[in-house]
Amino acid sequence: MKNIKISLLVVLLILVAAGSAFADGGNRNGTAGATQLLIPVGARGIALGGATITSATGLDALYWNPAGLARSAKATNITFSQMNYIADIGVAYGAVSTNIDGFGAVALSIKSLSMDGILKTTVENPDGTGQTFKPEMITIGLTYAKALSDRIAVGLTANYISETLDLVKASGIGFNVGISYQNLGSIDGLSFAIVIKNLGPQMQYDGTGLLVSAAPSEYLRNSQLYKVTSQPFDLPSALELGLGYNYKIDVENQLNFSGVFNNANYYGDEYKAGVEYSYNKSFFVRGGYLYTADVDKNQVFGFSAGAGIDYEADGYDVKVDYAFRNAKFFSGNHVFAVSLGF
Repeated sequence: MKNIKISLLVVLLILVAAGSAFADGGNRNGTAGATQLLIPVGARGIALGGATITSATGLDALYWNPAGLARSAKATNITFSQMNYIADIGVAYGAVSTNIDGFGAVALSIKSLSMDGILKTTVENPDGTGQTFKPEMITIGLTYAKALSDRIAVGLTANYISETLDLVKASGIGFNVGISYQNLGSIDGLSFAIVIKNLGPQMQYDGTGLLVSAAPSEYLRNSQLYKVTSQPFDLPSALELGLGYNYKIDVENQLNFSGVFNNANYYGDEYKAGVEYSYNKSFFVRGGYLYTADVDKNQVFGFSAGAGIDYEADGYDVKVDYAFRNAKFFSGNHVFAVSLGF
């Protein structure tokens, strides 16, 4: 009974926070910043179209639903993934976690974006100065999760967000909170989850790049440096509701179906669906689809697919996963991930 009350309190807090974050949702589409937070990580979740907040466990769950960290199969886990994103952007991701008896599971994750040099332009040189700069975007996350019972798990992630564009920089903090419930309604294999992502204060750019040299036109005064104040921006908050069902064909063969509804303060509603086939819990084939409302023919992402191998021996668990996500207007995304548990 105590665990049920705690889980209900977490759900209430999520819904209250969501109500505050999405009060003006329809009027703020396209206005959020720190969009690096929207770039997914992990080959399994991407292969399933992002519809994985009910079924992701261990380090695979950090981006999708932090509550899933509490269901790690091993005490200590390490993962690394690399994705070729759109416009020649590379996304490197690494994470490590450990379970502490009587306390819960904790994890540290780092996501970094790599880009080619961008030509510097100024008012005097709109075609470029001949110099280039490379944006730096990093997200560092600290996650805590705990299983309240064999059915209920909760999790919280605090993300430190850093963005540097030549001589200006913005930093902030955002929170992800989630809850997952397995065997919903005493139905074996049915699961439910709620997640709110990127909830936090506004960010704002600052730095010497905002200094402008100017002189008053009506006064005999030398030119001076004036600082331009940048406009603060919201984080791309989102509320996700998910349902999943694990169907056991026989002892060795299983199918996992999952669906997610995403409501965001920056974009149209998203509907995600995924299915995963597993053989002997060691070989996996996955497929997914993402549909974005009100985008019509300009939807960037849609179909995704992937496969994975899970090999366990002598107490060690090694996973190798691959995912491909089709992208309109750009080359498709290729994602490779390797995980180790012991």
